[in-house]
Amino acid sequence: MDHQLWLIALGLIVGAIGTLIGAGGGFILVPVLLILYPHQTPDSITSISLAVVFFNVLSGSTAYARLRRIDYKSGYLLAFATIPGAIAGALTIDYIPRRTFNGVFGVLMIIAAAYLIFHRDEKIGPIAAQRKIYTIRTIIEKDGTRHTFSYNLRLGIVLSIFVGYASSLLGIGGGIIHVPILVRLLNFPVHIATATSHFILAIMALAGTIVHIANGSFSQASAYQTILLGLGVLFGAQAGAWFSGRVHGVWIIRSLAVALGLVGIRILIMAL
Repeated sequence: MDHQLWLIALGLIVGAIGTLIGAGGGFILVPVLLILYPHQTPDSITSISLAVVFFNVLSGSTAYARLRRIDYKSGYLLAFATIPGAIAGALTIDYIPRRTFNGVFGVLMIIAAAYLIFHRDEKIGPIAAQRKIYTIRTIIEKDGTRHTFSYNLRLGIVLSIFVGYASSLLGIGGGIIHVPILVRLLNFPVHIATATSHFILAIMALAGTIVHIANGSFSQASAYQTILLGLGVLFGAQAGAWFSGRVHGVWIIRSLAVALGLVGIRILIMAL
């Protein structure tokens, strides 16, 4: 199995890019695994990816915690809302054929990319939020940057349940879905959204991975692949978090949209 040591390098790339845009990196890893291992079942692919996502977001979250960008209060509430969906997704993946899995994955990625590109950013200020049922949060980063924003917590919880199911089902961790939701629908600043998303994903991915382990989804070969990829993402996540502070939020969103679109097109072609 030594010929698979290149998976460490792949994990490094997945960890760096995933952490930079606040995703677990599964949106990169799943299509790569689908291409490299065409005969593996969706259950095996998603279990490997979700476990690697957990290692990635755990490492990335520690880096973001040092930068003080995580909204812990919101993160805990939204994270626990994802757990029922994550468990349901892990339990239902066995019933989905490979071609259907690829098609659903590709379409969702393309829709998310189009939404990020064409949706106009309409922010709701904290003063206006006081007159509605909005939660107001203030986060001060390590460098003194202050963020005050507001969001609809009820909407966030409902959307997080869906994110938990979709991400566990597809094995992508959910950050590539959750970050657009946090930024566009819940009014989070981009850098706070990417950091908080990582924190949420750590809890959600752990729940989904535990279910996969309990179901016996990991073979000896897939466990070995997971370990190699996990070693890479642990270091890649630290690099991604460091680089995120040097990239403007607009470019993070644009990069996320491009990545979503390319992945979606590639996987959709595979499903045809």
